Amino acid sequence: MGKITLRRAKMGDVNQIRHLINNFAAEGTMLPVSLNMLYERLRNFLVVEENNKIIGCVALKIVWKDLGEIRSLAISKKHQGKGYGKILVKKALNEAKALDLKKIFTLTYVPEFFEKLGFEKIMKSKLPHKVWSDCINCPKFPRCDETALLKILKK
Repeated sequence: MGKITLRRAKMGDVNQIRHLINNFAAEGTMLPVSLNMLYERLRNFLVVEENNKIIGCVALKIVWKDLGEIRSLAISKKHQGKGYGKILVKKALNEAKALDLKKIFTLTYVPEFFEKLGFEKIMKSKLPHKVWSDCINCPKFPRCDETALLKILKK
């Protein structure tokens, strides 16, 4: 194992992040991302790298005054099961707390992973309409088959 680093994403990471996410999207286990979306939202991303190669990523998107979203969590297949996903999500949750967000949700095909981190399944209809602004551009809209989960950070 080489040198592992957890850090904020940089411009030079965009192609690696896109490749990582879109490999999973091609299998139907994640939603695809465009270069445009990555450039617009690069500041939302954290990455894990090994020897200067991106092996994992996650994004924290602020949705509303008290609500954030964990999205685009991906760990290369070779590096899964080593705790990198957990590390990335915990770092994103710490950022959310520092921003005074009260709740974090995620839409996922792997709800068990998030449940281990204290997220609870909820009905998608419980999420505010503002959440669905991205969904209009989704290839699965309006037949979303992801599971919604929520974690309360502060009451």
